[in-house]
Amino acid sequence: MAQQTLSSRQKKILSFIERFLDKNGYPPTIREIGEAVSIASTSVVNYNLNKLVERGYLERSPEVSRGLRLVKDSAQELPVRYADITSMLPVPLVGKIVASAPVPLPGEDFGYYYDTDDMIDVPQSLVASMPGDDLFALRVNGDSMIDAMVADGDIVVLKRQNIAHNGDMVAVWLRERGETTLKNYYNEGKRVRLQPANPTMDPIYVDATQVEIQGRVLAVLRTMH
Repeated sequence: MAQQTLSSRQKKILSFIERFLDKNGYPPTIREIGEAVSIASTSVVNYNLNKLVERGYLERSPEVSRGLRLVKDSAQELPVRYADITSMLPVPLVGKIVASAPVPLPGEDFGYYYDTDDMIDVPQSLVASMPGDDLFALRVNGDSMIDAMVADGDIVVLKRQNIAHNGDMVAVWLRERGETTLKNYYNEGKRVRLQPANPTMDPIYVDATQVEIQGRVLAVLRTMH
């Protein structure tokens, strides 16, 4: 039987999945696919993914949000690589890391509650054997860490902790300023230097007593720019 022709929309979705897999090593979510190909409705994305499954391009694991496996690429050849969807760890995405109110951290101790819509699936390989209860994720707003390969819109996965070593990339709450920020941490005695990874930006110097570390970055989930 002749291969059914894919629609323009389905070709765009398949092409995006290929690029995303090649860049990240794991598949995109339905929301990420929709944003990339300008489809607002997740049900429309889901419909087209099912069509790609029917036509032999994809396999899906419906119980996993990143449960896509590329069977054939857009050239109808076997792909070079597959994404491992068998070891995905659900991690709460609790907000953005921005210079404003402190980001609420997950867990009852922090007075923050979330439902399944706030969860993202993170490859276990990116966070080693870290238990999911110790992890949370933030979407980055800004380019202060661009030279550390953390761009605007990317998601950082952090271990919840209140201490850091020099050179660690951390999310911190600056009490006096009433701001949160993502920077490299350096303890210089009575003050802390928060170093951006952007040559156009100056470091931030803060009284050590005014710095509250919220978490240390373990991994970066990149978005397509």
